[in-house]
Amino acid sequence: MVLRKLPGVSASGMGLRLSQKFVFLLFLSGLVTLCFGALFFLPDSVRLKRIFLSKNESPAVTVGSENELSKKVPGDPEHQRAGLKGAEANLKLKVSRKPSVTHGARTVERSVGSRAQDEWSPARAHEPAARDERVTAAAHNQEHSSSFNYEAFKKCLLKPPMGKDQGTPSDSGTLQRREKVKEMMKFAWDNYKLYAWGKNELRPLTRNGHIGNMFGGLRGASIVDSLDTLYIMGLMEEYEEAKEWVQSNLDLNSNGEASLFEVNIRYVGGLLSAFYLTGAEIFKQKVLELGEKLLPAFNTPTGIPRGVINLGSGTSWSWGWASAGSSILAEFGTLHLEFVHLSELSGNPVFTEKVMNIRKLLDKIEKPHGLYPNFLSPVSGNWVQHHVSIGGLGDSFYEYLIKSFLMSDKTDEEAKKMYYSAMEAIEMNLVQKSPGGLTYVAEWRGGILDHKMGHLACFCGGMIGIGAEDAPAGQKQHYLDLAGQITHTCHESYSRSATKLGPEAFRFDGGAEATATRLSDRYYILRPEVVESYMYMWRLTHDPKYREWGWEAVEALEKHCRVDAGFSGIRDVYASSDSHDNMQQSFFLSETLKYLYLLFSDDDLLPLEDWVFNTEAHPLPIIRKACSTDGQTPLE
Repeated sequence: MVLRKLPGVSASGMGLRLSQKFVFLLFLSGLVTLCFGALFFLPDSVRLKRIFLSKNESPAVTVGSENELSKKVPGDPEHQRAGLKGAEANLKLKVSRKPSVTHGARTVERSVGSRAQDEWSPARAHEPAARDERVTAAAHNQEHSSSFNYEAFKKCLLKPPMGKDQGTPSDSGTLQRREKVKEMMKFAWDNYKLYAWGKNELRPLTRNGHIGNMFGGLRGASIVDSLDTLYIMGLMEEYEEAKEWVQSNLDLNSNGEASLFEVNIRYVGGLLSAFYLTGAEIFKQKVLELGEKLLPAFNTPTGIPRGVINLGSGTSWSWGWASAGSSILAEFGTLHLEFVHLSELSGNPVFTEKVMNIRKLLDKIEKPHGLYPNFLSPVSGNWVQHHVSIGGLGDSFYEYLIKSFLMSDKTDEEAKKMYYSAMEAIEMNLVQKSPGGLTYVAEWRGGILDHKMGHLACFCGGMIGIGAEDAPAGQKQHYLDLAGQITHTCHESYSRSATKLGPEAFRFDGGAEATATRLSDRYYILRPEVVESYMYMWRLTHDPKYREWGWEAVEALEKHCRVDAGFSGIRDVYASSDSHDNMQQSFFLSETLKYLYLLFSDDDLLPLEDWVFNTEAHPLPIIRKACSTDGQTPLE
């Protein structure tokens, strides 16, 4: 090729310019290639890939996390999100169980989720296997579920579930308080039935129903969550209405995106407890069908399930806000009780195998200072961040360790070992004493303590209490004392507010003592954890202060949360006037009111010798292997 000399430009000058341009273009090409390669090979590149991959290669769907997202997010008339136990609440986020949710896990920090699938292992790759596994499970369940003999099961219980007289207290004052709680339940239920029947939750201010998208298209969360509460309280007409709705209207053939955690604790837990309390076959039929639909979430390289599942296709993915597509400790660690009972009812060991695999991985993996961080990769099986909390994101994992041991009739030695080892690490690294003498459980972020405690963490007073009996030698009284101290601290968080209700989180730094110092932590969404610990501590100690504290909570709920058409959370527990969030959470009916009713009942109503409560307060029976439930001769 001949280079033509341009007017006014020497040949040597033109050659130099072309050479410089060539080098620049070569450098630019290499830089672009390097950047595109990084997008596809760096560990946390999933979100970036969505920009370049076609829909067929990687479907990018955003999961809204409405109030359901985690049980624990406040709601305002328009908002919506709770299950996270996302976080909208007062801030129009679902709470900060970051965007997070809460139960929870007990609810976890739920928040808006999205399909953060690992690049080399997209959920769609597992769809054929997911369908095959569900077909196999369904066939097995259909063949073997009839072997569970309900009458034989009842003979395995040490005491009648409903007590000698439905747990009626002999003291007239206590009976009057219990009747008040029952009236609150009927009021909440009647308004749900009137304004939101068949929807997931009631919006009492606007008098309409809320569906959300936390349950994958399932409906009637408040109905399923309330079945056992209605039955226990003797509200039989309402119970029969709920049972009829389940039989005629609970459609499990949905094709939506659901929180594995929330569906498990509310729907699976609610149906299991309803069956065990009543023997109604429709509950067993529905729960086994639903259980099969959850199995594909476990189709990951490690067997650690992802947090979100499409109940129709079996596709699963991780919450978009979860770092590097990780799974959440309080979510995948809060399946054990329900899945073991699914195996009991179906005769299919696959459910137990799934949760035992999780247990074995967690027992084997290295733990920083003996602690369990909140985020784990379902692909590598390694921790993703070193954030540890006994509140949101971590809470119910620890609860299910001790309850798995108790539910096994104290034969699950692995659960026992893991629980007491975890408690030792928690006490050594997280339990603190404030300058004012209050005992609290701080959070741990890579070795640095965050001196706050969430309302969700207040369940641990009861948890530590029920674990005291089987503590290492000489430690029983120590654990009972620790349980009492933590429960006292949580009561202080209530008593220091203008409403006598507790904030979402409270701090112990900058001069604060059990007080919310941030506006975003001042709301209360009808949460149960504090009264849950009151109930357990009453049963363990019979100290009358726990019943007095429970009655204080009842009075505060009546004064500040009861509205014309139900109960609503409030946005600021320190404010002199109430600003309601327009959401009657389903867990208010399932947990808060049930624990208060049990607090004012005799101990023989759902005796702890026979029952454990899942993290949604659904009672599940202790499994006694020495007692047969298949209708055959009891085992020796």
